[in-house]
Amino acid sequence: MLLRRAATVVLLGLLAGCATGGAGPTADGTERNPVIPSAGSASDLRPGDSLTVAILGVPDPSTNAVQVDDQGLINLPYIGTVKAAGLTTGKLTQEIRNTYYDKKIYTSVEVSVSVTERYVYVGGEVVKPGRIVWTPDLTASKAVQAAGGFTLYAKETRVGVVRNQVLYTIDVKLAQRSPAQDPRLDPGDSLEVPRSAF
Repeated sequence: MLLRRAATVVLLGLLAGCATGGAGPTADGTERNPVIPSAGSASDLRPGDSLTVAILGVPDPSTNAVQVDDQGLINLPYIGTVKAAGLTTGKLTQEIRNTYYDKKIYTSVEVSVSVTERYVYVGGEVVKPGRIVWTPDLTASKAVQAAGGFTLYAKETRVGVVRNQVLYTIDVKLAQRSPAQDPRLDPGDSLEVPRSAF
């Protein structure tokens, strides 16, 4: 009875692992990595984005280096928090300007918002875990290379990519052999390279 229960738990664990869309052969026998849905427009701001917000045309002009926090907010002088996640820099510029007007802090203000850096996070069995600067052509295998490559104990065929709190399992060795199987990364994505059993 205890053995049957343990076998059931192991089987459920294996099936749950399959739900993440791991790499594997298709019906025609070719290997494929899962297609990871895009997080949205690359121009939309996300938590973790670093921004420069310039407030000009006022008696006390300022340039503020801010980062979009986990709740999608930034903090600015006199007006406090402003929602930034999901907006483009143009829409955020307008939102900041309107907030200064609505709170009657300024009657005339020029606002400029620019993205300074966006990141992807790489952890686990890589030589230099941490965040790397995102570029539009960044793929999973390029992110691993930017993190110094795999360690000796890395399980290269079961790398986790987390996007929008969903885990996708990819085979980076397959991605290196076949660039069409190397998924592009979005800002804020996380890669986790597990440790191999051997």
